[in-house]
Amino acid sequence: MTLDRESAMQVASVLSKALPYIQRFAGKTIVVKFGGNAMEGEELKSSFARDMVLMKLVGINPIVVHGGGPQIGDLLKQLNIESHFVDGMRVTDSRTMDVVEMVLGGQVNKEIVALINRHGGKAVGLTGKDASLIKAVKLKVKKPLPEMQKSEIIDIGHVGEVSKINTDIIDLLTASDVIPVIAPIGVGENGESYNINADLVAGKVAEAVNAEKLLLLTNISGLQDKNGKVLTGLTTEQVNDLIADGTIYGGMLPKISCALSAVNNGVTSAHIIDGRVAHATLLEIFTDEGVGTLISNYK
Repeated sequence: MTLDRESAMQVASVLSKALPYIQRFAGKTIVVKFGGNAMEGEELKSSFARDMVLMKLVGINPIVVHGGGPQIGDLLKQLNIESHFVDGMRVTDSRTMDVVEMVLGGQVNKEIVALINRHGGKAVGLTGKDASLIKAVKLKVKKPLPEMQKSEIIDIGHVGEVSKINTDIIDLLTASDVIPVIAPIGVGENGESYNINADLVAGKVAEAVNAEKLLLLTNISGLQDKNGKVLTGLTTEQVNDLIADGTIYGGMLPKISCALSAVNNGVTSAHIIDGRVAHATLLEIFTDEGVGTLISNYK
């Protein structure tokens, strides 16, 4: 396809404006959590894969951590296995854990790897069990008992939290110009499998590799104030104030907690971005405007 002069000038302008960002982030690591709405459309999945390939080609080192809750739910339904949730977390018995591993470590992981490779990249899929990448412990959920001054511990099965990230395999792949694609399945002390929240894994991976950025793709336009306006350029102190006054609540709290932990533990900035926008990762990294909320410790 031949571009007319005006279109060609627009392309040149976009590339020229991206140059300072490419120079700034070359050699840096960016961890991207891919999931939710961004995984549901073929066009969005393809644009995401192209973004990862382009980032790698210009010298940035992307690491992908993915979710897969809807896909897990679909297969459980097909197998007539009922899903139960406690505080938004899937109760995961042994049978459900088998399905989680099948979907996250197999279906979803391999689809993302194949998409990246199809667009000219080199990707390798991993679960946290590979090379003991994600060490995990059982997550204990506490529910307050209103009639007593104590909490009840609820067993939600094979649901875990990260105890340690082993970066050896990530470093090896990154040094070989390979994009790691990680399924959020952890391994316990005795080899048992744990289902872990993908946002949490992405944050802990970002901390472990001293990432420049943590990008959390979501299904909203970013962190919003009480009037629905997207907030950005926030410090961790400002975010804590928004939590305290109730602006941030419910399902957004775990995501924001991951972002805050990452920024407080060495990651330069965390971003809550709209995964429904094509090429959202490139827009957030290579433009001034971005497509979401940036959180950092810089005032």
